[in-house]
Amino acid sequence: MSSNRRDFIKKTAMGAVGATFVSNSANAMSAKSYDKIIGANDRINVAIQGLGRRYGSYMNPIIDKKNNIELSYLCDVMKSQRDKAATFVSQNSHHKPALENDIRKILDDKKVDAIFMATPDHWHAPGACMAMQAGKHVYLEKPCSHNLEEGELLIAYQKKYDKVVQMGNQQRSSLQSQKIIKEIHNGIIGDVYNAIAFYTNKRGRVPHQVRTNPPEGLDWELFQGPAPRRPYTDNTWDYNWHWYGWDYGTAEMGNNATHELDIARWALDVKYPEHVEVKSGKFHYKDDGWEMYDTMEATFRFANNRTIQWDGRSRNGYDKYGFGRGTLIYGSEGSVFIDRDGYKLYNLKGELIKENVISGLENGNTLGGGGGLTVAHTLNFFDTIRGKAELTSPIEQGAISQMLTHYANIASRIDQSFEVDENTGRIFNREAMKLWSRTYEPGWEIKPV
Repeated sequence: MSSNRRDFIKKTAMGAVGATFVSNSANAMSAKSYDKIIGANDRINVAIQGLGRRYGSYMNPIIDKKNNIELSYLCDVMKSQRDKAATFVSQNSHHKPALENDIRKILDDKKVDAIFMATPDHWHAPGACMAMQAGKHVYLEKPCSHNLEEGELLIAYQKKYDKVVQMGNQQRSSLQSQKIIKEIHNGIIGDVYNAIAFYTNKRGRVPHQVRTNPPEGLDWELFQGPAPRRPYTDNTWDYNWHWYGWDYGTAEMGNNATHELDIARWALDVKYPEHVEVKSGKFHYKDDGWEMYDTMEATFRFANNRTIQWDGRSRNGYDKYGFGRGTLIYGSEGSVFIDRDGYKLYNLKGELIKENVISGLENGNTLGGGGGLTVAHTLNFFDTIRGKAELTSPIEQGAISQMLTHYANIASRIDQSFEVDENTGRIFNREAMKLWSRTYEPGWEIKPV
């Protein structure tokens, strides 16, 4: 939204008072006309880039007329995705968005105020930086970055262009999570010292990559975008790019650990770790095409004797902690279990003394997710653009939580633990620092600002 339009909104109340004194004048506009002008200036024009598993979770707050949102574009590099999304929108709303495969053309449209980015991981930071430079606000899905350097660049771009950038770790918009973490910070379980974040899934076999022509309708060149060019292999584009090496994905750490590690870091009130240690490996379906670890245990040690542990098992469905995902916070006087449904508070005897759980908000580990928390997160994004709220997950916080996932991935890739500068986040290990950034396709580099 332009500064002129935002100023108009802020002045609406004064203008409305003035209008009452001229309402009987022959030259005065009608109330209906006046409402149209106010509506047009308060309206947020949005585009969605990436029409796979996540875009549908934004649609309810976008198509709800009372939110005054105009969906101007649907963008995806796969034609079938664009067509499917267009059919859904036409059947469920009054919107008639244009279809586009290249986000750069949308960024040139000055009428577009905000972009929802739900692409593969390698597109997130470059796309968001381009959008901010073009004057757009950004709802940026997790992981917000593909590597550590991109997190720093996102923060720098946000500061320079002063845009609203909401990271898509939607549990930050959970009223239950907000409430209990505030109480944790106020000492409800004493001095916190440890958090265990976990995730369990039952992912099956993944086919081996086979070189072939890209599927019909896929713009393979644009799919690759910032990544170095390579021939297409089946079945990369749909979801398996997550597990086919590091060109596009960030493994399960970027894919899911992002959420729970963010809650753990928030609850313990820590920033950069001092030490990172990882045990990881591929232990299931060893003969399939999955190229990443499928199991990881990571330990992040912080100052003041605080520790965050990650326990991630992508392909073994045993619920070690009794739930598929969540975060356990331990303090000197008790403990708390937090997930997307709410929280449970325990005393030192392990007795449940308080709980606030609302099933179905957005829990589980099914593909795509979506639910009440994404709706709340999206509405918070809109309200912040209008100057009515503060972001629940500003990029300067999201990018720091994302660093934990990148540290763990790097430790896994080099098979070494390492020390971290708790003040800057830099790694005291030359091999690890070689993975601080990545190789970009020439012309797609994110330029420092």
